[in-house]
Amino acid sequence: MHNSTRLMLIAAPLALAACDAGDQSSNSSAAPTATQDMPMNENMPMMRSGDGQTANGKGTVTAVDAAAGTVTIDHGPIPAVGWPAMAMTFKADKAARQNVTKGDKVTFAFRKTEGGGEITSIVKN
Repeated sequence: MHNSTRLMLIAAPLALAACDAGDQSSNSSAAPTATQDMPMNENMPMMRSGDGQTANGKGTVTAVDAAAGTVTIDHGPIPAVGWPAMAMTFKADKAARQNVTKGDKVTFAFRKTEGGGEITSIVKN
């Protein structure tokens, strides 16, 4: 018998056993595994890739909206999260909003969120 035939005779049952080990289709109460698709629907909140990631940027404050709880910053590129230069509105707590006014040059840290970003610190330059 050739070595390749022996190898196939040994490998085939192992491969079949591995396939059967991951099949949980007969147990519908089992949690989804990497080999199964997780059931999804349009009502489930989805976390986008990179949510929660933190980064830093520099820019100019173009608006502070106390009612909405936001600060808009015209910032340069932020390579850490793959963002080009743009004007963007960030969620910001009261202390951050009170620390800056329109026209201020700032350095800021933020956390990516589903809606864009949330300022975690902001300092005037």
